[in-house]
Amino acid sequence: MSSLNVARLASRAVIAVSGPDWRSFLQGLLTQDVETLAPGELRFSGLLTPQGKLLYDLFVAGTPEGMGDGALLDVAAEHRDAILQRLTMYRLRAKVTLEASDRPVLAVFGDGVSGPYIDPRLPGLGARAYDDRPSTTDEHAYEAHRLALGVPGPADWGSETTYPIEADFDLMAGIDFKKGCFVGQETTSRMKRRGVIKNRMLPIVFDGPAPAFGTEVLAGELRAGEVLSGGDGRAMALLRLDRIEGADLTADGRPVRVDRPAWLT
Repeated sequence: MSSLNVARLASRAVIAVSGPDWRSFLQGLLTQDVETLAPGELRFSGLLTPQGKLLYDLFVAGTPEGMGDGALLDVAAEHRDAILQRLTMYRLRAKVTLEASDRPVLAVFGDGVSGPYIDPRLPGLGARAYDDRPSTTDEHAYEAHRLALGVPGPADWGSETTYPIEADFDLMAGIDFKKGCFVGQETTSRMKRRGVIKNRMLPIVFDGPAPAFGTEVLAGELRAGEVLSGGDGRAMALLRLDRIEGADLTADGRPVRVDRPAWLT
């Protein structure tokens, strides 16, 4: 899109985090560093199982200066209650306040994006906002924009089914490998150290409507992965990297092609 667009994301919701221990509390749980998070800064992160599988994605937004010390967690609306419950379980004696907030979540994208909360995953994604500015487009337009950039989203990684590196979190500034311990760190760090990533989420292109979610991607007769979310002509897929290079790929009997974006090379 050539102009500045604002889309309210009904699929996202906010949790407000505050209290003297909020940084150290989140630091021990999330894949991203929050100790150095500045007011007005946005960081992409994940909450993992102890075995290192991705439970939930989230953005951590530093509260703007003058509004108190704390952060906003930008999470999937359908999982907000479960995330609140899990965070409360981990809180123990930490001096942290966790509250559901009615702030809206907006995506600001297109030309001329500036200001706080720039999306750290990819410059082309624009920024987030948590205020009452009017929308100029809808969430469907933003999702089409994200898919065009080859960026996977929550519909692709599900919950407890994927490792964050397979979901490209390491390439989207979603994991800080230099920070201290976090839940699921051992498995995540081991995958990074070994340097052999077998599976990645990559965009695929094809003619016609997207194959159904979970449709096998075949390299000849070999299974090379599965189709995830998408629309006409384009979808995300979780693919075996050792089976897609130079292969003739099909899904649902139709030819498909990997359209690897520059940021994923």
